[in-house]
Parts: sequence; C-alpha cells; structure tokens
Amino acid sequence: MKKTIAVLATLITFHIAYGQVTIENLLSVPFPTELKSSPDGKHIAWVFNDKGARNVFIADAPDFIPRKVTNHRKDDGLDITSLAFTPDGNRLLFTEGNTTNGAGEAANPALLQEKTGQFIWVVNVDGSGLRKIVSGDNSAPGNDIVVFISKGKVWRASLTDTAKAPAQLFEARGNISDLRWSPDGKNLAFISNRGDHAFLGIFDIKDSTVAYPDPSVDIDMQPVWSPDSKWLAYIRVPNRKDVLPFTELRKGSPWSIRLLEAGKEQAKTLWKAAEGRGSVLYTHIPDTYNLLLWTADNQLVFPWEKDGWQHLYALDIFSVAAPRLLTPGEGEVENMLLSADGKSVVYNTNINDSHRRHIWQVAVAGGNPVQLSKGTGIEWSPVNTQAGIVAIQSTAITPGWPIKLDGMEKIAPALFPSSFPAASLVTPTVISFPAKDGMLIHGQLFLPPGYQKDTKYPALVFIHGGSRRQMILGFHYMAYYNNDYAMNQYYASKGYIVLAVNYRSGIGYGMEFREALHYGANGASEYNDIIGAGLYLRGRTDVNTKRIGLWGGSYGGFLTAMGLSRNSDIFACGVDIHGVHNWNDEMKNWLSDYDPATRTAFAATALASSPVSFVKGWKSPVLFIHGDDDRNVPFSETVHMAEKLREQKVYWEELIIPDEIHDFLLYKSWVKGYYRAADFFDRMMK
Repeated sequence: MKKTIAVLATLITFHIAYGQVTIENLLSVPFPTELKSSPDGKHIAWVFNDKGARNVFIADAPDFIPRKVTNHRKDDGLDITSLAFTPDGNRLLFTEGNTTNGAGEAANPALLQEKTGQFIWVVNVDGSGLRKIVSGDNSAPGNDIVVFISKGKVWRASLTDTAKAPAQLFEARGNISDLRWSPDGKNLAFISNRGDHAFLGIFDIKDSTVAYPDPSVDIDMQPVWSPDSKWLAYIRVPNRKDVLPFTELRKGSPWSIRLLEAGKEQAKTLWKAAEGRGSVLYTHIPDTYNLLLWTADNQLVFPWEKDGWQHLYALDIFSVAAPRLLTPGEGEVENMLLSADGKSVVYNTNINDSHRRHIWQVAVAGGNPVQLSKGTGIEWSPVNTQAGIVAIQSTAITPGWPIKLDGMEKIAPALFPSSFPAASLVTPTVISFPAKDGMLIHGQLFLPPGYQKDTKYPALVFIHGGSRRQMILGFHYMAYYNNDYAMNQYYASKGYIVLAVNYRSGIGYGMEFREALHYGANGASEYNDIIGAGLYLRGRTDVNTKRIGLWGGSYGGFLTAMGLSRNSDIFACGVDIHGVHNWNDEMKNWLSDYDPATRTAFAATALASSPVSFVKGWKSPVLFIHGDDDRNVPFSETVHMAEKLREQKVYWEELIIPDEIHDFLLYKSWVKGYYRAADFFDRMMK
C-alpha cells in the first residue's frame, strides 16, 4: 500500500511539473497524410486530420506558408485521399468521401444525412476555384482533363469546362486500375484485372482505340512509361490459385519485368527473378505508388528481396547487364521515388537503425547511398521541391509533422497545438526476449514517468495489427498506429509498464521473419512471441505478475484473444479491438471462393490456429470494441465470440460503434474506445 501511494505521489508531482496527459491532448496533433509535390517542385500539398476534421493544405516553395483550401470543421468521418497535381502544377485534385462495403453502402459513422460516397474535387494551387467535379476516385489528371475510375470503369471530365458533362472514356472488360499517362499525353496505359489474370491495356487518345498487347495467363501490373513515351515497362506475376492469405509464402514461380515498344504487340522479358528467395514479389511497401521507376538515363529501379531484405536494384534497360544492388545493408526500403533530376532514388529505410525510419538517396549510375536524415527522429514520405526535399518527421515524444529536410525545420509550426504534452511523455527503449520456441523477438518498453525499480507495476502487452507492420521508437507513420503509440504513452502515464511486441510475420526484420513458418492461419506460430512477452514481464522484478494484460486491434485483437483463451494463467484481462476469432470465417472476407469443405486439411489447421478453438480455457475478463461496418474483420467475429463466452459465463464487456469501419473514421470513436479501454484495465488491474 505504501509503495502504491508513493507511485501515485510521484505521478502527481510529474504531472504538476509537466502537464496532465489526456487522451484528447495526445490525439490533438493534426495527423499529416498524402504529402505530394507538384511536378515543377513549386508547391506541396497534404491532408491534415485535425480531430476528425480533414482538410487539404497547399504551400509554396521556399517558405511553405500553408493555406487551407477546404473547410471541414467537424468530426464528420469524411476521408480525403488521392491528392494529385496536374502536370503543369497549376491545379490539385483530390478525392473526398468514403469507400463502400459489399452492399454498396458508403461508410457514414457520423450518421450524416447526405451522401458520403467518393467525389473528385479540383482546386487551383492559389486556393481559388474549389469545385466538386464528379463521383469517382483514382484520378490521373492531365492539364485540362482528368481521367478517373468509377465502378471499375474509366471516365473523363473537363477541368476547365464546367458545362461539359463527364463521359466514359472507353469500354473495356475487367476491373480497371493503374492509370498511367504517357509523358506526351497521347496514350493512357492501364491494367484490366479479370480475376485470375490481368492484362496491360493501352488507350490511344487520338484514335479512341483500346489494345491489349502481350496478353497472357499471368497478372500484369505497375506500368511505367519511358520519358520519351516510346517504351513501356511493367511487372508480370504468375497467378497462384492455391495461395491463401495469412499464410507464409517464401518462394513461388518467379515474377518478371516486361518491356514493350509503343505501337508493338509483343513485349519481351527484360528481367526475371531467380528461383527461391526473392521469387515472390512483395507489393505492400508503405506509401509507394510506383514499384517501377524509369530514370532519366534509361535505368529501371525496382524492389527485390533476393538477399532476404526489401532492397532496391537498378537494371540497364538497353543492355544485358545483371541488376545492381543500390541499397545494401540489413533493413527494408520504403517510400521510393526519383530525385528531381531523375538520376537518383530517394527513399526511407530502417537500415542502420532498425526501429526507426530515415531518408536516404543513392545515385542510380553508381556510388554509395547517402543518409540525408539522422538522429532520433523518424522520417518518411519524402517529396522533391525547389527548396529541397520535404518529408514528415516524428519523434518519441512528438507526432508526425511536415518538415524541410534541410535543417529539419517544421512547416506550418503555428498549427502545432500548444496543448500537446510532449514534456510529459517517456522515451521507450528497445528490448529483446526469447519467444516460447526460442526465436529472438524485439519490442519497445515504456516505463512510467517517475519510474521506481523497487515498485511492482501492472503491465500491458501491446500487439499491433496487420500483421505486416512494425512498431517503432516514436509516433508511427500510419495514423492507426500513431494513435496506438499515443495510447501506450497514456498507459505509461497512468502507471503501467507497456511492452509493444514486434512479433514474427511483421515487417522490418527481413523476408524470413515476415514470412514466418506456420504463422497466422497456418499454425499461429507468432503466438509463441506473445507468450514470450508475458513470460518476460513475469520475470521482471518491477512487474506485478498477477496484473499483466493484453491489448491490440485487428491482428492484435486476434492475438489478444489467443492469449486470453490459451493462457488466462498469464494474462489477467484484455482489450480485443475488432479481432479475428476464426480464421475460416476471416478467409472468406479476403478470398470469396474460399470453402472450408473443399480444403479440409487446411481448414482444420486454420481452426486449430484460431481463438475459438481454445475458448473453453478462456477465464480472464475481456472488453470487445468493434464497429459494425467493418470491412476487414467481419462484425460477426465479435458476435460469435461473445456468444461463446456468454455460454460459459466468462465476464466480458462491449463497446459497439454503429456504422464505424475498421480504421475508425471518427475522432470521437478513438477517444471513446481508448477511454473505455483504460477504464476497463483500471477496474480489472488496479
């Protein structure tokens, strides 16, 4: 009792000195997304999500004084995405509104009495002329027109003639994506996806004709034009009928890069991956729109995992030379783009700093990579401007914010809220511990402010979602995990020790760690890491071993449920936010023709890898949080698990959010959910 009073006194003294930490002020910093620059480098644009009110900002080099060009003032749940400048840099296009679910209903958690579907907007870079153009998304603007996708088809609309109605640009089968203008504006490349195969297509603007050169039984993607519009390169991936999501995939039929001369019908294989490691193309590289970059001196830059890490390689297009490794080292490359002169690649990576991200640059023609940002910050989303590179930076105690990379100077500093309690936050440290099966696992440890080593604290294991994610030593570059990092800071401020686990099947530690054997629906091997985290905390002298809880969302909710169902002896309680409870049900959400009855062996493994199979051992209390318009994890996952816990009289609570989606659109949903979770842990653990 005396130690508890001492801890509380220390925390009270800390907050008097540095300011009270609340969930509201931890989430008070507008989160920046969609950072883009105009082709001439004169302007940048981005979206700030300010407590649920999302707005577009434009700023001009070199001073980057911001101007807000939209005027959302409420927590309305309307997303803003797909920012794109016209080629001349005079206009900015963006998409406002939300995607639809399987029933065709646009997300509307704010219960607005108006249409919330996606619409394309345009605004002049000086902030004038803001107008809604048309319903649609995935716009590819020209100077005077925009082509876009609506219901899987390609349409066009004028950017200058407001009286001219939008019209379908061409007729084509399949689901159309990857719209790419040729630099001369005469052709539009696209991909027509037809399920088990996908064709490269080219639409001739002058003749209004569609062609499918080089069709195959495989899947074409990611077309890129040469600067002179004479050539087109693209990726070809063999279809894999029996590959299931949430299972390891370390090798397969090798992918390749094709090269097509404009106007011809037959392409050639420019390069093909080797068998074995690197034969499978990994496409989920954060914030990367183009996986192929065509340089000014006719080199192709592309990602490849030949050495077990996601690195960049350069290939001379008109020679037979082998690809050259550009980014050596143990780490992963993200956010790749060409430099302003088209001869170098700018990217971010965790090479040499595995729990952070920094901006690097490498000349494609040769030379060593140069690290452009260093230190304890985390940098991502670089763009080229006339004033140098602009990026977004966070630290352990401040969320992401746009900066000039040269000098690390904040852009729009006056918009950063003074209420943010940076001085009251703690800096987590990297720790390592053995999983139950012996694999070495890494994580970040948060200790309470005023920490006293001879005190026994309640502890929480935080489990990120994905699972293709990595928690880092600071506020995250994804909005969802930015919020979760803030919540871990909140728990630390409340007197908890928090361990954020980077379990196997996540990114940041190489292909074999990401494609961990028997992970997910194929054995749940990553649960060994969660047990290891619990045992690590139990072995600390500063942890109350009877007060260890679990929390996480999505995949983290799945592993929270695994912990409570399989090891209620270790984990006292948990908060399961839209978690997976039966892999056989979740599979149908990602693979429409998945039928457990025809995959009996795998279905048995998937069931044995699910929390529902261990529900008889579930003894610890749980709080379920779920929005009922979730498109990633069906709401029925929580419904069915609650039913089973009710039958065996396990204590559970619920926070159900009508019409909310997986990645909560409303600020108030995050605040309400987090406060409810904190209250639950306080009642169960203290």
